[in-house]
Amino acid sequence: MLRILTLPAFLIFCCLAGTLSAQPLTAYTNIQNQVMVWDNGILRKVDYLPPVSLQIGRTNIPYLDNSRSFKIYYNGGVRTVNAGFTNLFFTSDNLCIFLNAKSLNVFDRGNIKNLSLLCNEYYLGDSLVVFLDGVRQEYKAYYNGNIFPIESYLAGPALQAIKVSDNIAAYNNYARHFRLFYHGQIINQEDYAVNAFEVGRNTVAYTDAGNVFKIFHSGKTITAENFPPQSYAVGDDLVAYVSNDGYFKIFYGDSIYNYGYFRPDYQVGDHVVAFRDAGGYFQAFYKGQLTQLESYYPDNYTVQYNSIVYQNQAHTLRMFYAGDVYDVTTADAEDISLNYDVLRYRIGENFFRIFYQGQEY
Repeated sequence: MLRILTLPAFLIFCCLAGTLSAQPLTAYTNIQNQVMVWDNGILRKVDYLPPVSLQIGRTNIPYLDNSRSFKIYYNGGVRTVNAGFTNLFFTSDNLCIFLNAKSLNVFDRGNIKNLSLLCNEYYLGDSLVVFLDGVRQEYKAYYNGNIFPIESYLAGPALQAIKVSDNIAAYNNYARHFRLFYHGQIINQEDYAVNAFEVGRNTVAYTDAGNVFKIFHSGKTITAENFPPQSYAVGDDLVAYVSNDGYFKIFYGDSIYNYGYFRPDYQVGDHVVAFRDAGGYFQAFYKGQLTQLESYYPDNYTVQYNSIVYQNQAHTLRMFYAGDVYDVTTADAEDISLNYDVLRYRIGENFFRIFYQGQEY
């Protein structure tokens, strides 16, 4: 059953946003050009000038300050990592990687570790980094505080194709074997290179050398279809796809849900699937359950983590979150942004609001 929850709005400062799910973070620059961090409801001033660059992860906020010093907000405080050496950085749920010239480093739960003194190729997941160590000419993985060897160069590039998600990496190696790196172990998944594959948390969907569509999930592999699908997308512990014979299906919880013969428009977030059904209705799939959002399919919407955000035909900003639907505001909302499950939007020129887990702050 569709549940609409309408909540009162409260004013918040001007901001650039993002957040996390268990302990939400938001960063913004206020009208005095001060850098502010909103951490689980607590507002902290962390800098007095606007940053050159800033990213928001689930547990950390890295940024280059106005003088290009590299800093990371984590666990209630700011740490200055270096002054002017960092040229690139990226953050995810739990990790932050940064490059000082060609030296690749990782920030993990308050600790900094050098991964390679010479690195030109790297891939970041929520809890996993795969990188090419140019010193030893070897692909390696950083996971759970440890570095694991994956493949050596040998005669040529070791990894002909690689994709990394939250906690899993998949690749065709130099010998054209399809392998997975999962929980610190290398799994010899196929003896031949696969034709196509996509990755998500605990999950890899792929078409093997015989054009059979398979799904690896949490250590088990199933044959989903005997022919390659028309399309597919992978999220966290789920796969949405249109089968070769035109049926829209979703793999979740070791089950495959068949929603009928039609060719939908659909988007996959981490834990949620948004799609247009056979009747043209806007549907949300979340943990095995369907919620009808609208009797039409909106032109624009955003899907991420456990959430879907869009403006309906009545110009109401609406948010689906973890099975519930909220009418956030009927005011003219602009600059709408969804990071993890935190919604940021602007009313007028200077007033920003944040909506998180059914409440505004």
